[in-house]
Amino acid sequence: MGTRVEGGNGDTAAADIRGDALVEAAYQLLDEVGLEGLTIRAVLARTGLARRAFYDRFDSKDELVLEVFARTLRTAAVLFSAEIAGIAPAMDRLRLIVCGIVMGRMDHGAAGSGETSRRSAALSREHLRLADTRPEDLRRALAPLVDLIAAEIARGMERGEVRRGDAAALAMLVYNLVATTVHTELLAEEAEAADRARREALAGEIWEFARRALAA
Repeated sequence: MGTRVEGGNGDTAAADIRGDALVEAAYQLLDEVGLEGLTIRAVLARTGLARRAFYDRFDSKDELVLEVFARTLRTAAVLFSAEIAGIAPAMDRLRLIVCGIVMGRMDHGAAGSGETSRRSAALSREHLRLADTRPEDLRRALAPLVDLIAAEIARGMERGEVRRGDAAALAMLVYNLVATTVHTELLAEEAEAADRARREALAGEIWEFARRALAA
């Protein structure tokens, strides 16, 4: 990603604060009005910052969206890491992560809320677009969560629970399976209310598919 670097420590700290404000505004706009309402003009109006402040931190709207992805996935990785800390079996740890992604437990929004659903659908659309236009940048943004899955797969291999192979490649396959299926669900839910029971059933089906693919 093309984030700009400031000259001194004070400038860097100020830029980080402005960057945090811009990202938080992006979260709010995605919750309230969806992707169509996420514009540079709207973000600046929400933060009260000047246009120069945006371009001091981000090169484009795409850079802002990629930072939203990166922060969302870092938050998810921290959340899931804490939740699996007391669980020994690797497959149980992986199941929690996979099902958590399917259920939308990946950021600071209230799970299942209309606002979070709108944001998730918007980010799903952007995920598909960026996978085509900026695949390497998107891969870097997704790395915190994919790396966590890879670490858990590697741990499972050491314990004899997961078949031997390339942990990083298997993690990407698992993430892509989950993400592709969830994209379809999120876009369908834009036209109707989210069905939690359906999502729970889907989480179980995806995990069973992944489990059979990973099991030693």
